[in-house]
Amino acid sequence: MNLGKSVRLERIFNRNTGKTIIVPLDHGTTVGPIAGLVDMRDTINKVAEGGANAVLMHKGLPRCSHRGKGRDVGLIIHLSASTTLSPFPNAKTLVATVEDGLRLGADAVSVHLNLGDETERDMLRDVGEVSSRAESWGMPLLAMVYARGPKVKSEWDPATVAHCARVAEELGADVVKVPYTGDPESFSRVTEACCIPVVIAGGPKMGSVREILQTAHDSLKAGGSGLSMGRNIFQAEDPTRLVQALHAVVHLDYDVDQALALMHTPSA
Repeated sequence: MNLGKSVRLERIFNRNTGKTIIVPLDHGTTVGPIAGLVDMRDTINKVAEGGANAVLMHKGLPRCSHRGKGRDVGLIIHLSASTTLSPFPNAKTLVATVEDGLRLGADAVSVHLNLGDETERDMLRDVGEVSSRAESWGMPLLAMVYARGPKVKSEWDPATVAHCARVAEELGADVVKVPYTGDPESFSRVTEACCIPVVIAGGPKMGSVREILQTAHDSLKAGGSGLSMGRNIFQAEDPTRLVQALHAVVHLDYDVDQALALMHTPSA
């Protein structure tokens, strides 16, 4: 592997555990400035202090969120976008380049691909081109791959999720983000067939902190490499405490009850 890529990957993955906690903050382009994404510096301070490995955002946000102090956190620049105001919200368009990421000091770039969408061919082409460009610069590429389209019966179906992960691997991504299939046994079929790190998406807001921690714990036991969780973290009642608990699960091998106890420990 390119040395520059290796160095950058170590900024978004814990070099001792080989796992990561990524907090995506790119939702503003899709749905607007929702709760948790108004004061970006405050949000990043909270998740960084909790022990997040990286945050992910569009190219215009670093100027509104670079802190210049506090705990460091990796930076991933997202290159593709769509909005919920569009009649085609699943059709992602490239809105930034690998070079934009380099100029911003990013440790990685990311792209979003929705398999099964009517514009799949365009997104596949974009991911392939970004992958080649990123490789030439030694820039790690995270591919967010979901199955969303008229022929897709369930985007959480294990065979479908495994297909998503395989597409990212075959197009040259270094890390792939996919939905969690719901249980360790089925998710292990996804990770076993993919030679790059697989991280799980947070998905819709979950019902409890226990559910969030259990999902993270089970995905790791199935061979996952961590999580890329947005609103379940930045809209939490206490994002710092939640990330601390997730850090314990992901990097310290805590079980769910041990991690939950951290949420109520004064020194956590």
